[in-house]
This record gives sequence, C-alpha cells and structure tokens, in this order.
Amino acid sequence: MNAKNDWNLATKRNTRHLAYWTAAWTLTMALVAFGPKLIWNFNSTISVVAIFMNTAIGIGMILANKRYLNGLDEMQRKLNLEAMAIALGVGVVGGLSYSMLDQSNVISYNAEISHLVILIGITYLIGVVIGNIRYK
Repeated sequence: MNAKNDWNLATKRNTRHLAYWTAAWTLTMALVAFGPKLIWNFNSTISVVAIFMNTAIGIGMILANKRYLNGLDEMQRKLNLEAMAIALGVGVVGGLSYSMLDQSNVISYNAEISHLVILIGITYLIGVVIGNIRYK
C-alpha cells in the first residue's frame, strides 16, 4: 500500500508541475502574441527576448510532459499514447488539408495555426476521455 501511495503522490506532483509549466507557457504565448501591439509598441528586441523566453518555457513544458508520462502506470501511458497518435494524425492530415483549402482559395479566410492547435488539443482530449471510458 505504501508503494501505491508513493506512486499516487508522484503522479499528483508530476501533474501539478505539468499544469504549472503549461500555464506559464500559455501566459508567455499570450505575451508574445499581444505584447508587441499592447505593451512594447513593436520593439523587435523585446519581441525576440519574449519569443526566446516562450521557447525556453515551452522546452520546460515538454520535459514536464515527458516526466508526467513516464510516471504513469502502463495502462495510462498506453491510453495517452493512443490519444497522442490520433491527435498527431489528425493534426498532420487535417492541417495539410486545411492549408490546401486556403492555398486553393476554397475557403475565404486564411488558414491559421491557432485553428490547428485547437483541433489537436480537442482531438487529444477526446482521445483521452474515450480511452478512459473504454478501459474502465
């Protein structure tokens, strides 16, 4: 029972660290997106520093995600891997199709990377939820 409690504490700690890194990355992404216009009047030096800061925090988030996944039990790791595989496939196939719709002027607006990020995130979330339901 003690080993299981240690595993649960480690999983909770890894989840919390991943949440902190993800929140920090999201905040720095918003800073990079809105800062030039709203805060520093398109100063290139400040923009480059903010982008490097966002990239560094993004690397920290990636490492926190890896630590989180490595701390999961075999079933949870499998479930996340399946959800990630589906999200990657939807992202690549859907993203390229979306880009082609834009390039061939089938859609009247520009294909934005933010739409792809949202699609990947929602696909991953749905994959995790369905995986949890399926394996319970």
